[in-house]
Amino acid sequence: MQGKTKILHMSWMAFFISFVVWFNHAPLLMLIKQDLQISDAEIEIILLLNVALTIPARVIIGMVVDRFGAKISYSVLLAACSLPCFMFALAENFAELAWSRFLLGFIGAGFVVGVRIIGDWFPSRQIGMAEGIYAGWGNFGSAVAAIILPGVAYYFGAENGWRYAIAATGVLALIYSLIYYLNVENLPPELAGLKSKRATTMEVSSISDLFLYMLSLTPLYATLSLLIWKLAGAVPIPLISGQAAILLHLLIWGIFIFHAWQLVRTNAVRLSRPIASIHHYRYRQVFILAIAYLITFGSKLAVLSMLPMFFFKTFQQSQQLSMLNAGLLASSFVITNVIARPAGGWLSDKIGRKLALTLFTIGLAGGYLLMALISADWSIGLTLLVTIVCSIFMQAAEGAIFAFVPLVRRAITGEVAGIVGAYGNAGAIIFLIMLTFVSPSGFFMLLGGDCILLLGLIYYLDEPKNFITEIMPDGSILKIELD
Repeated sequence: MQGKTKILHMSWMAFFISFVVWFNHAPLLMLIKQDLQISDAEIEIILLLNVALTIPARVIIGMVVDRFGAKISYSVLLAACSLPCFMFALAENFAELAWSRFLLGFIGAGFVVGVRIIGDWFPSRQIGMAEGIYAGWGNFGSAVAAIILPGVAYYFGAENGWRYAIAATGVLALIYSLIYYLNVENLPPELAGLKSKRATTMEVSSISDLFLYMLSLTPLYATLSLLIWKLAGAVPIPLISGQAAILLHLLIWGIFIFHAWQLVRTNAVRLSRPIASIHHYRYRQVFILAIAYLITFGSKLAVLSMLPMFFFKTFQQSQQLSMLNAGLLASSFVITNVIARPAGGWLSDKIGRKLALTLFTIGLAGGYLLMALISADWSIGLTLLVTIVCSIFMQAAEGAIFAFVPLVRRAITGEVAGIVGAYGNAGAIIFLIMLTFVSPSGFFMLLGGDCILLLGLIYYLDEPKNFITEIMPDGSILKIELD
């Protein structure tokens, strides 16, 4: 196994392991709850903390990978995140569980690293398929964790088995960090002379793009502020005191102001003179893709959290559906990921990225609107069919989005993927909060309506060019064909 094929397999395995570590707690929560005597409310806080740090982490890692490359970025990320994994395994109370799980959310940023390296190694005619395989197969790590880790825990014994299972995933991440470092290169040989950009903040091509970029950062910081509010008001025991919450709110928005200032400072001189056409790109592309991922990936995580209970309450009486079978029925919403996401990327390569994303979004809108009609009168078979069809369009749309991301501008692929990925996590939190205000059927109607609105934004996407240009260290211009 050589070249780009090796890079693809090494990278999806790294992402797979990061997802195993990221969601290693989910199938073991009942054992953890019994062992440490924590409440259902505290379990909810742990689940929330698991995705909190991933939002800023994806933006940060996006800049890091553009500066240092995927080889060192993925290796250090896996090794560093093994530490909070071991902390979680050794936790003796809720506070230790909560803070170690919060830190472990950083490993969710690993997704961004693979997007960058695969974008560098694959031509555009294959990039959608390659990114789809990377994301689809990597995401399956959460399902494998759910299948294998309970068995590992019971093998080591009921009392401390969950600790050994969690620690084993940390050991796996630590070992693979070394394997990854020894077996990958950041760029293919023909591009090895390209230099990475400085890790400051994203460069834009116009004043309007500068304001749009600052506007697009606001929801990410607002989501973090919303999390602080939630943790400060958590019942029965707030994880953060009221005074600490105020300080954290001030810190979050202080960082936002500093980030905006850095953005203006970085681009001030650049925008004061004409910018060479080879450096032009539209930040609008990034913003639209971020909104698309917020709606697709964000809705997926939200639906996954409510679907088992929705099916149980809907069919408990009419179909005698048990909670276990409701969970199995709900799993159909993600089981297609291994095939549908690569297929979405592949179709994007064949028919065009904008057209493919449009078709998948139309299908997803229809799928969610059909799910809004599910009632106790439906058969389990019809419900399963509608759920799977909706899932296929949703996963395929995600594949189409990340078939687009590496082609916005190669030099900042990591930053683009970081912003788009962060929006996906922010979307999950936004939709989960919306769910508390509407019924399940109303929630699905809301998601379907969001998809219809997204179609209006997709109209303004520009199909990528079939080549990109890069400036070599000696000042010469290299034209890289993408077809």
